[in-house]
Amino acid sequence: MNLLPAALENLIQALGNLPGVGSRTAERYAYYLVRREPAKALQLAEALSDLHSGVKTCPKTFALISADEEVSPLYSDPKRNKKIIAVVAEPLDIVALEKTGSFHGTYHVLGGLVSPIDNVTPEQLHITELMERVDTDGVEEIILATNASVEGESTALYIQQQVGDRSVTVTRLARGLPIGIDLEYADQITLSRALEGRQQF
Repeated sequence: MNLLPAALENLIQALGNLPGVGSRTAERYAYYLVRREPAKALQLAEALSDLHSGVKTCPKTFALISADEEVSPLYSDPKRNKKIIAVVAEPLDIVALEKTGSFHGTYHVLGGLVSPIDNVTPEQLHITELMERVDTDGVEEIILATNASVEGESTALYIQQQVGDRSVTVTRLARGLPIGIDLEYADQITLSRALEGRQQF
């Protein structure tokens, strides 16, 4: 005997398939939608229904773009400097960098990071396309904006190797201490990076 209506059980199961959503959270989300007016659930259903038809991948930068766009506006915008590329692992990393308002170059999404444990090899990432952009756009600087993890570091090293003897400057995002943290709570890697990237006061 089902304790809940099948429609509600199906919704809980579907929500539970999302990353980071456990069974209790899925139940709370489902109950919220049941208790609210049907318009809320309909709005969510329509957004999900339009998702795949309204989103595609930019063939140049591999960022997510609207289905009616040819390439990413962050690439086609004449105000963006095509000679500088920030290389990121995933499309949402672009959002984080854009929020700073400090970067005016273009982006390149790898589609992940090199991770032997997860069977992700360099060939599965958009590194070959990155090198093509370097050659065709006359790129002068590649900013490696991958995570400060083993996978992020190994991916950055592989890209640096692929650049080879091209006259391109390869830089890495600075690593250091976040504002407001006490030294006693900082891990050794963070402290080491902070020492390496120290600046004149």
